[in-house]
Amino acid sequence: MEGYRYKVINASISGETTHGANKRLDGILREMTPHITIVELGGNDGLRGIPLAEIRDNLQDIIEKISFSGSNILLVEMLLPPNYGAAYIENFVAVYKKLGSLDNVTLAKFILDNIADDPDLMQSDGIHPTAEAQEMMLDNLWPYLYPLLDKDANQ
Repeated sequence: MEGYRYKVINASISGETTHGANKRLDGILREMTPHITIVELGGNDGLRGIPLAEIRDNLQDIIEKISFSGSNILLVEMLLPPNYGAAYIENFVAVYKKLGSLDNVTLAKFILDNIADDPDLMQSDGIHPTAEAQEMMLDNLWPYLYPLLDKDANQ
C-alpha cells in the first residue's frame, strides 16, 4: 500500500485475552523483531468482566515487552457495549487513555468506530465486523499508523 514494503504478521488468536497474549508474547518476540506492533486487545477481557486492574497490568506488561524489543507500539482503544455499566466502561476506557500516554505508544481510536453501530457491517453476534467492514477498519487506524511507517523500511 502506497509504496511501503512491510511484511505484516498476524500473531493474534481469535477470542484471546490480554493474559493469553501476554503469556505468548515472549515466544513471539524471540522469533521476530517487529518495527511496529499493533496491540488490539482487551475487548474479550471486558466482555468477560475481568477486573480492570488485571487488564491494565497485562496491557502494561505487553507494552513494556514490546517497547524493550525496540518496536513502535500502536495501541488500539477498545470499547464495550453499554450493558456493562457506565462506571466499568468509563474505567475501562481510562486504562487505554493512561497506557496510550506512555513513551513509544501511539493511541488509536476504536477500530470499529462508525462500524459497530451499523448492523449491516456487523456479523449476527453484534460483536464482530463483516468482511465489508475491513477497509473501514484500516481507514480508522491509518491516521495513527501512517506516522509510524518508514518508506525505506524493508520489513
